[in-house]
Amino acid sequence: MRAVKIFSVLSAAVVCLCSCGGTKSVSEQAAEPAAAASAEAETTVPFGGIVPKEEKFKGANGFDVDLTELSASMVYAEVYDMVYNPDDYVGKTVRAKGPFSYFKDEATGKEYFAVLISDATACCSQGIEFVLDGDYTYPQDYPAVDTEITVNGVFNYYKENGFTYCQLTGATLEDSKLSW
Repeated sequence: MRAVKIFSVLSAAVVCLCSCGGTKSVSEQAAEPAAAASAEAETTVPFGGIVPKEEKFKGANGFDVDLTELSASMVYAEVYDMVYNPDDYVGKTVRAKGPFSYFKDEATGKEYFAVLISDATACCSQGIEFVLDGDYTYPQDYPAVDTEITVNGVFNYYKENGFTYCQLTGATLEDSKLSW
């Protein structure tokens, strides 16, 4: 039984290591001009990709990061990067689309508003909190929970109770009059 478990783990490791890679050997990849670029001109993104820093935040429609124009897999990867490398995004304008979510911490009375981002299979999701620019009251000034929204704002993050939370400050809901 132990041999079967070890074989299963080794098989899974081989599949994981081989399935996402290209056909070039490590020495061939190292010889490419992109690999010779300085570390300061590059940044690593999820799944081992390398993107030049000056191109990382070039977005369409005037946003530094426009999540509405990416595939579901790429959106989730970008949000994953935002969560685990938040310093790279601070001050960038971000646009996101997904279901509206609301949470109220009964202990503190604090309200949280977020847009949910799902992966391609919709089995995992990550919320990006947003703080609307202006004076709004929930529920009358917000959409119904699970309504599809597009929100944009300036990326920021904060730590609370040992966790890091991403948020869009000075946010606006697009295509809305906040009269849901």
